[in-house]
Amino acid sequence: MTLPDTAVPTIAQARRMLSGREISVPELVEACLSRVAAYEDTVHAFVTRTIETARAEARTLQAELDAGRPRSPLHGIPIGLKDIYDTQGVLTTAHSKVLEDNIPAEDATTVTRLRQAGTVSLGKLSTWEFAIGGPSFDLPWPPATNPWNSDHDPGGSSSGTGAAVATGMVIAGMGTDTGGSIRIPAARCGIAGLKPTYGRVSRRGVIPLAWSLDHAGPMCWTTEDCALMLQEIAGHDPLDPASARAAVPDYTTALAQGIRGKRIVVPRHFFETDSPADADCLAAFEEALGVLRSLGATVTGIRLSPLQDYVACQTVISRSESYTGHEINLKTRPGDYGRFARERITLGAFYTAADYLQAQRRRRELSAEFARAMSGADLCVLPTLPGGAPPMRGQSTHAMLERPLYVQPFNVTGSPALSVCNGFSPAGLPFGLQIVGHPFDEAGVLAAGHAYEQATAWRARHANPLHPSPWAAAPAV
Repeated sequence: MTLPDTAVPTIAQARRMLSGREISVPELVEACLSRVAAYEDTVHAFVTRTIETARAEARTLQAELDAGRPRSPLHGIPIGLKDIYDTQGVLTTAHSKVLEDNIPAEDATTVTRLRQAGTVSLGKLSTWEFAIGGPSFDLPWPPATNPWNSDHDPGGSSSGTGAAVATGMVIAGMGTDTGGSIRIPAARCGIAGLKPTYGRVSRRGVIPLAWSLDHAGPMCWTTEDCALMLQEIAGHDPLDPASARAAVPDYTTALAQGIRGKRIVVPRHFFETDSPADADCLAAFEEALGVLRSLGATVTGIRLSPLQDYVACQTVISRSESYTGHEINLKTRPGDYGRFARERITLGAFYTAADYLQAQRRRRELSAEFARAMSGADLCVLPTLPGGAPPMRGQSTHAMLERPLYVQPFNVTGSPALSVCNGFSPAGLPFGLQIVGHPFDEAGVLAAGHAYEQATAWRARHANPLHPSPWAAAPAV
């Protein structure tokens, strides 16, 4: 059969359909490409499309499937890659004029693992310039837009991945997260996005922003799909000096553990007084806590250092490290950067060595503080962001410093953190619920996200960029 354009399935659904011969790999790829054709002029999720290569790969993968040789649960799944992942022979720009002709000689480790798992890449996805500068209108490619309303920001920096997954142009994608860049677009696009523990997933071949804070991870429609993706990309990489030698559990089996008996802590001061969330966002969060309690979890409050301490720590480190990587180009070709990236990265030139080292010392203190707060708990839960997506235009250069977000603390600590959709604003823009766990306990975080999604109806609503509506009904699959 051929899927109708409106019925692109999840990874888990596609896996069953492919195994049951209800659909072929080429048909699945064409279902996604039909959405690319319909939505791309509005959403701008792609920098580079590899359509003919994808079609050829789909035929090869279908032949393997026909011969009874599926490579993994991701066999035949159409994906997209944030355009800071190196791809052999395929343009990798970081959405910047600085790299507009950059064609890598080899794949990033994660790209290699996804190819070996049998995924089909449809291309490279839009990002904020060098994963920091956006949404920018002064770059060679337009910025991605929010799939629920194209006048609004999809979040960054993994903006194209969030938009492409939310519209079904790809079934899954890869993002990166230095200060929230997986979880922010996941929340604003209404999908699931996982920042794994620092060191869980290799960053080799991923253009760095700040090496001591950078994480690579999956972005999908559901938490279950994130688990399926993580299963294939997690694990030690000797070519990434920060890669951890930690055992990789069976994430999909762990989804069934649920959250009954789990102890959840909530740092309410982050979003009630330190950086107050919008009333509708707070209401959605309280409803989500009610769902978690109904599933058998207990919820208590904790007190941490002010949110601003975590944000300041992350900012000094990230700007210092990013300026180190861009110093020569910023001095010799500053005009090839967009304004947002140029001004945000250049901030790092004004921090001293003492500032950077003090921030790293403070980081250790904050990480130890959070570990103590979590010593009697299983999970920490809070909103992902203070509200829905802002308008695309008119944003401040340093907006994240003016209204601190709730994502940056967990780049400082390196903790695994997941964002899942937990409702919509009156304007029809998604909210996110952030679930944080102990180091290398992605299994527990994913189990909680999956349990929440199974107990709520948010996954039954899909974006249609051509007809924005807060309650677009999901198609039957």
